[in-house]
Amino acid sequence: MHRRASPSAAQSGPAPDDLHDVHDVPDYDPRAFPPFAVTVDLAVFTVRSARLHVLLVERGEAPYRGDWALPGGFIRPDESAGAAARRELAEETGLSPHTVRDLHLEQLRTYSDPDRDPRMRVVSVAYAALLPDLPEPRGGGDAAEARWTALADVSALAFDHDRILADARDRICAKFEYTCLATSFCPPEFTLGELQQIYETVWGVALDRPNFRRKVLATPGFVEPVDGPPRRTGGRGKPAALYRAGTASALHPPLLRPEGRQT
Repeated sequence: MHRRASPSAAQSGPAPDDLHDVHDVPDYDPRAFPPFAVTVDLAVFTVRSARLHVLLVERGEAPYRGDWALPGGFIRPDESAGAAARRELAEETGLSPHTVRDLHLEQLRTYSDPDRDPRMRVVSVAYAALLPDLPEPRGGGDAAEARWTALADVSALAFDHDRILADARDRICAKFEYTCLATSFCPPEFTLGELQQIYETVWGVALDRPNFRRKVLATPGFVEPVDGPPRRTGGRGKPAALYRAGTASALHPPLLRPEGRQT
């Protein structure tokens, strides 16, 4: 969560331990540049009850007190953006340090519009993640509450977090096109129908079943058949064959989203 800014490298100029002493650089005066703060914001997604959810916190401090926002906060002078992202995520959501340490956070982009924060000039480094089996959060730090919210139920967020959220959604959807991430949301043994449901949940589209099946089975290393009896899934259809995650980490060719149908 965005707290009151503390001095950082962006505010105080380069540290002598990291660069040459500023006195050794003629004509350089760090005071000639206006100070600004650097923050991190995190868009963390998961799938719960067959719906795509995002982790949100209720702001406990001004500005936007009582509004919902992505978790995040100011980078301290002695930490990297990645370290700050994990620290803020743990502080504001109550997720354990072990859980946060093992999360794969992907740097999304930098947001630097001059008026994005009413307090001062603030530049934010945003991160995105789509992860299975995440626990229930709880508010902490300056977050009054933290919760998983179905993406379809998210209304206006504080700051420019609606824009960050939209960009992060695009990023995770793209990861489903080029990686095998979807299988991590399935049980150890799953049907192609269960895998298709994960894709439909994240992409927000209805996929053609025969076409999806053909593409999955034609992608080397995506899934592997499981020996043994098929699973009956209900209805009058024949039992469905079982698969497990394959050995590939990237999809060649990619499994592309249908254009113009995302909800």
